[in-house]
Amino acid sequence: MSQAASFVQIDWRESALRIEIEWIAREKSAAPLLVFLHEGLGSVAMWKDFPQALCAAVGCRGLVYSRPGYGRSTPRAPEEIWDLDFMHRQAVEVLPALLLALDIDAPPWLFGHSDGGSIALLYAAHFPQRVAGAIVVAPHILVEDLSVASIAVARSAYLENDLRARLANYHDDPDSAFWGWNRIWLKPQFRDWSIETEIESIACPLLALQGVYDEYGTMKQIQGIARAVPQTELVELPDCGHSPQRDQPERLIAAVTEFMHNHNRGETT
Repeated sequence: MSQAASFVQIDWRESALRIEIEWIAREKSAAPLLVFLHEGLGSVAMWKDFPQALCAAVGCRGLVYSRPGYGRSTPRAPEEIWDLDFMHRQAVEVLPALLLALDIDAPPWLFGHSDGGSIALLYAAHFPQRVAGAIVVAPHILVEDLSVASIAVARSAYLENDLRARLANYHDDPDSAFWGWNRIWLKPQFRDWSIETEIESIACPLLALQGVYDEYGTMKQIQGIARAVPQTELVELPDCGHSPQRDQPERLIAAVTEFMHNHNRGETT
């Protein structure tokens, strides 16, 4: 069973930020730690019970957190416009600062979904000796027409339908979460964003999974990861969209459990 969400303060860009965190099975101090990195509109609460179910199946501890601008973490200022490197900043600045604030020095495992998957890849690329392994679900390594079209649809839903009201269930400031993500993805200059060559330095075990019917990306994403990182193991999930943790949680948990047990070097308990 997970513990209640709490907060930790980190220093970032000359500001003190409140980061919402939730520990899972924290008492298993000898077990591997799996850090969960949420999607572009995600948060601690939006994961629902999936992290608990995965950690129970694997036999590991878990750390779930909301990035700045999301959930109950410090919201993005209304005038703050994220740059094209916003995922890089999360990977090489925010995540290291969070791990430092929590006194986590042993290399953790990373589980990232969508934008969180990209952030996991970037962290593993920039700090190859500081990650035990990575699982990325529906990650982005380049910008596709399909991605941009779906994100434009989300913008219309936010402005015209009930998406804002639904996001308010998961974010203290839904405008902070939505516009920080949506504006940068729809910026024309972002069409050239790519981390295809940057991830070639990843040295850890890597599992990349994607739904065949993902509305935010094609199989080019995980196939490109496999070309750049030869040790990558790929899983294509049939009858599955962008969020396997909601569409096919049992298959996802089974694949991750097998992968981590095969690469845990005897650490999982």
